[in-house]
Amino acid sequence: MFNFLKYRFVAITASLITLAFFMFLYFQKGGLNYSVEFTGGTQALLKFEQPVDGKKILEQVRKEWSGAVTRDFSDTQVLVRVQEHQGDARGLADRIREHVQTFNESNPIVIESSEVVGPGVGEELRWKSLTTLFLAILLMLLYIAFRFWSISFAAGAVAALLHDALMILGFMLLFGREISISVIAAILMVIGYSINDTIVIFSRMRENFKKMSSASVAEVVNTSLNQTFKRTVLTSFSTFLVVGVLFLLGGEILRDLSLVLLMGIFFGTYSSIYIASPVMMLLYKKEK
Repeated sequence: MFNFLKYRFVAITASLITLAFFMFLYFQKGGLNYSVEFTGGTQALLKFEQPVDGKKILEQVRKEWSGAVTRDFSDTQVLVRVQEHQGDARGLADRIREHVQTFNESNPIVIESSEVVGPGVGEELRWKSLTTLFLAILLMLLYIAFRFWSISFAAGAVAALLHDALMILGFMLLFGREISISVIAAILMVIGYSINDTIVIFSRMRENFKKMSSASVAEVVNTSLNQTFKRTVLTSFSTFLVVGVLFLLGGEILRDLSLVLLMGIFFGTYSSIYIASPVMMLLYKKEK
């Protein structure tokens, strides 16, 4: 039987150091990189006839719009986002195309799509998304508390969910990826996935607390983790295969969503063992 709890302090320390690094990175970069849905502005997907260098396109766009950002969808597709917005999204997209065209006269450009979001709408969407995320975690806290009739189990589960959400946001910040509606939706999926794994482990712990009444809390927890580990690995592996194919073949449109789900599979499995269980153990002793 593998002793999972032997490494719990190492795992928790590693998580705290990683979260502290992400916090430092957050202040250094001035916050998360939100998509146009949250910040407001205009974005246009430009299609070039010949392959282009995305970095050069970014330099060209920033000569006119200083806060512009770009993303390469392919070697001939570049998404350009500027903070300027107006009622006619197509009109501003045409201005962007014409500006870029002056630096690429021999490479014809067409606009495949354009979108505009006002700053007020973007701020409202960002607030609603954060509210939805925290409401989901709060409801999970209440559900676990009533499901197991224990604050220690509920606190352990919520600590794991917060850990997963913060880790995903931190890595999105590290990779320079945008926080969009699809990313928030993927984080909510991860929360559901993670809590399911945690509930399975906690259910086995509750059964073993009755069967192993003379054993210590650590022995019961470690036994339960070993009994459910095979199920956890098989579930995570099968899910990883599906999401991995989505990440490789789903294209740039689904890239962020599938990336968040891949990270969620790893962190969800990790946090169920090394975050939820140790936090539950700490409060369970006091609760008893």
